[in-house]
Amino acid sequence: MYSIGELANRTGVKIPTIRYYEKIGLIAEPYRSEGNQRRYEKDGLERLLFIKHARQLGLSLEDIYELIQLSSKPEQSCKSAHDIANRHLEMIKQKIANLKLLQKELKRISSLSDKGHVGECKLIEALADHSLCSGEH
Repeated sequence: MYSIGELANRTGVKIPTIRYYEKIGLIAEPYRSEGNQRRYEKDGLERLLFIKHARQLGLSLEDIYELIQLSSKPEQSCKSAHDIANRHLEMIKQKIANLKLLQKELKRISSLSDKGHVGECKLIEALADHSLCSGEH
């Protein structure tokens, strides 16, 4: 069994976050010792590692909750899990496309020539007036 501190050390997840995950039902409430300390089993550690990895991949807590629910029904089709991953992948692709537009525009406005004084800085003017941008971003 693990204390909440040991769980935090083994997973790299902060104690308040572990408590929050308990509160919202992502991890089961642990057994409590006679001193009222949380005591986690191996499955609590594994669930927390699952959550941490899913968060590192950018999945929302809602998606993680849904995946946890799916994993409790091993006979069910894996299609729903793939649907969640594919939906997230499409969001990531859109974010990458948006970031590329931002990169292009920032590169353009940072290369604008000016007289070297903030009062006449083309970059600051472009940031202040969206109409000076080359397109939507």
